[in-house]
Amino acid sequence: MSNVGYIGAFLGGVLSFLSPCVLPLIPSYVSYITGISFEDFKTGDKALIRRLTLVNSSAFVAGFSTVFILLGISSSYIGALFSVYYDQIRIIGGIIIIVFGLYVMGVLKLNFLMADKRVHLKSKPRGVLGSLVVGLTFGAGWTPCIGPILGSILLIAGTAGSAMYGFKLLLVYSLGLAIPFITTSLLINIFLSHFSAIQKYMRIIMIASGLLLISFGIILLTDSVHILLSVAPDLGVEEMISTHPK
Repeated sequence: MSNVGYIGAFLGGVLSFLSPCVLPLIPSYVSYITGISFEDFKTGDKALIRRLTLVNSSAFVAGFSTVFILLGISSSYIGALFSVYYDQIRIIGGIIIIVFGLYVMGVLKLNFLMADKRVHLKSKPRGVLGSLVVGLTFGAGWTPCIGPILGSILLIAGTAGSAMYGFKLLLVYSLGLAIPFITTSLLINIFLSHFSAIQKYMRIIMIASGLLLISFGIILLTDSVHILLSVAPDLGVEEMISTHPK
């Protein structure tokens, strides 16, 4: 068995980070959760700034990862409850994911996905706990670009019907979003100087995101979900897939 499910989830996290709803906001997020101004990033105490950035960015990451992982676990339980309708859920889910992919690529325009659903805090609570709270609010309200990718991965997890697989899949997705976020936070000055160059490739990034989602949708429509269930220790997952009612 290949690890395509986990690789796809990790790539989904990276592409979520690179999306136009997240990437341009990274400097503002970093400044907000650390309480450090852009000017201080350039001229302040480098060691202190690096420590504050690492600690607060990690707390922010822990916040949104907690939300995503809980969603993954709960979606898997829901999927298990509806296992008797596996084929119907698989087909509908595959169609929805393909529609999401076409939306991300700009082929379709879906107004209900374009509204920003994040909870906006007027003032951040102090310290590491405050950064954790901001991360939780980020994870609780999906932005227009992160929603289709995250929603598609949750559909995959729900179709599998395994809490352990849902946990692992959303953990890997969170890592795909967290690693570049923390790296960029620590290298914020370099990021600011090269951001305009990155923006030139935004269209390519969105096309890649859409193609990834369409691939997930095709996997569901062709009943190839077992390909995604590699190295999942929860043996009930593959058993469910192989014995679901036809």
